[in-house]
Amino acid sequence: MIRVRALVVTWQGVDLLPPCLDSLLSQQVPDAEVEVVVLDNASTDGTREMLARDYPRVRVIAAARNLGFAGGVVRGLQDFDGDVVVLLNNDARMLPDAMAELVGPLRSPGPLAATTARILLAGRFRHTDRPTPDSPDGRSPWRPDPDGVRLLNSTGNEVAPDGSGRDRDWLTPADAEHADPTVFGFCGGAAALSWPAVRSVGGMDAGLFLYYEDTDLSWRLRAAGYDIRYVRTAEVEHLHSASSGTSSPLFRYQNTRNSLTVVTRHAPMPMVLTAWLRQTAGLAGCVVRGPRAELAPRARGLRDALLRLPRTLAERRRIWSDARRDRRSALSPARNAGTALP
Repeated sequence: MIRVRALVVTWQGVDLLPPCLDSLLSQQVPDAEVEVVVLDNASTDGTREMLARDYPRVRVIAAARNLGFAGGVVRGLQDFDGDVVVLLNNDARMLPDAMAELVGPLRSPGPLAATTARILLAGRFRHTDRPTPDSPDGRSPWRPDPDGVRLLNSTGNEVAPDGSGRDRDWLTPADAEHADPTVFGFCGGAAALSWPAVRSVGGMDAGLFLYYEDTDLSWRLRAAGYDIRYVRTAEVEHLHSASSGTSSPLFRYQNTRNSLTVVTRHAPMPMVLTAWLRQTAGLAGCVVRGPRAELAPRARGLRDALLRLPRTLAERRRIWSDARRDRRSALSPARNAGTALP
């Protein structure tokens, strides 16, 4: 019997939570004690009242303020001493048997630290001749159509040569997906984590608040010699960005700041320089061409990444020093995985 905590972090998501929680409560995981927990980030939309009324089986941890996704995960696991943590976004729902498929591979001894789900976008889409604003990202040629095809949101996380983190297989038709089970990182929207492995590398960084926290933790797990696996049979449906929105100032600020912080911590120096140039060019592009709404959050994100840079570089020196020490000790052939280009 293993102990599993399924954790949902939420903020102002009272309308999103019922499908998410219903899907979690319906999961069956053999030989496992599963606890469903909601970490509420000081919502004021009636979330706690709804949970108390409609979901008495769900444990609620109430934060005094909004800790973001990363801080919410840290707070939601503060008292956990079990075996596996399952993360699910509040705007997602697990399809039948998804949790068992994610947890199963983590039962066996070995270097596997995380499994990441096959995340499908909610709805169906049809390919058009030109980009359309009602596409999932507002700029691709996929238009919602009930007679269309299913599209993928993620088969795990990867890092591009320019330092940007991204969902692998984003907007790939589901029928055309044949992704390798080996993947650089897990997607925090739907994943299972070996809690002893995560705890051994320091857990999630609460200071990242929102976005890139899964990429950062994946990098640290891989640097410590752990593996991450994509599980195609663990399917999850996701209302993409229903809880935050990729066009919001919050997204732009956090994405800018955190991408630079995480890449500077972990990546080879050519990738680090490319990432800083990319973000600086993005800011300059907003000044010249717009959109003007992105200018202020981009500028603040770049500013705060710069202000944090001395601390980030100190973290980098420690991480790379530890990696060199681990290579010399040769405790594991995969110990140095995080120091190479993903």
